[in-house]
Amino acid sequence: MKSLLKVLNGKKSEIIPIWLMRQAGRYLPEYRELRASKGGFLEMALDPVSACEITMQPIRRFGMDGAIIFSDILTVPYALGQDLWFEAGEGPKLGERKGLGFDQFDKRMEPVYEALRLTKAQLTKEGFDDTALIGFAGAPWTVATYMVERGGSKDHFATKAMAYGQEQEFSDLIDMLVEATSRYLIAQAKAGAEVLKIFDSWSGVLSEGEFEKWAVQPVRRIVAAVKAECPHVPIIGFPRGAGFYYERYVRETGVDACAIDSMMPLDYVRDHVQVLLPVQGNLDPAALLAGGAVLEREVMQILSALGGQPFIFNLGHGINKDTPINHVEQLMRIVKEYRT
Repeated sequence: MKSLLKVLNGKKSEIIPIWLMRQAGRYLPEYRELRASKGGFLEMALDPVSACEITMQPIRRFGMDGAIIFSDILTVPYALGQDLWFEAGEGPKLGERKGLGFDQFDKRMEPVYEALRLTKAQLTKEGFDDTALIGFAGAPWTVATYMVERGGSKDHFATKAMAYGQEQEFSDLIDMLVEATSRYLIAQAKAGAEVLKIFDSWSGVLSEGEFEKWAVQPVRRIVAAVKAECPHVPIIGFPRGAGFYYERYVRETGVDACAIDSMMPLDYVRDHVQVLLPVQGNLDPAALLAGGAVLEREVMQILSALGGQPFIFNLGHGINKDTPINHVEQLMRIVKEYRT
């Protein structure tokens, strides 16, 4: 069994599996070269051949145990009919939420499914037999914040105000996203994804009651729907910034593993989360950017605390675009030489 899948099935691995969030990206010269030729992020993400190539780039360089398909969480609102574009230096922008529906959903998502099929074949062709293919989606709360704010936000105030003041309308939007995300993840699994991940990047802005309503309940419904169709595909949840709600999240959503952000104390993770299921994380991307003795110290602390039980090494958030390649090589070497 592939090492990543072994851990996700609750078994301890002597050699810790590792992959990195945003492991394909601007820190790689081959990525920058392809992006310059394609013209932009969305053009690459919706071109299956380019998406496959970008997914493979870090695997060829570093030999990660997971290859996460190159895409974006905002493909879901795009497929539902909300205009999506990326502006240089500003990130994603979305149009008005008018006429959303499923009439074009599968057609608009087909490039992602084709990219998964191509990548699955390419991993085999290039001999990466122990690398698991990972599909993903954004959680309904996080995707809704972009849809309501029509882009990124520092405080998500408009979304939170809508959730409090227009609860039925916001609930209807979440229901649509639950259905769309379930459909999307199931199709990714059928296209070859061996692992699925649900990113709830902004769950940490929610109060206790709202966390239950908008972070836990929608993900629980998605996990149930996916498991009904694809019971053997493990699902990793990532409620970034959830703090002490992490334990509630893993107990109530039904995910098979939980990714942990860099802010969480390792002893809390070990004693309250890892006792329930495999965990993934949680190196600060800034430590990877720093490299050297700092990186080695931080990596060893995480391995010592969490490596004794089912564990996947990763960052607590995405890799920084200025990260030197030799720092990633250093990280890979430390993790691969460690023995539990």
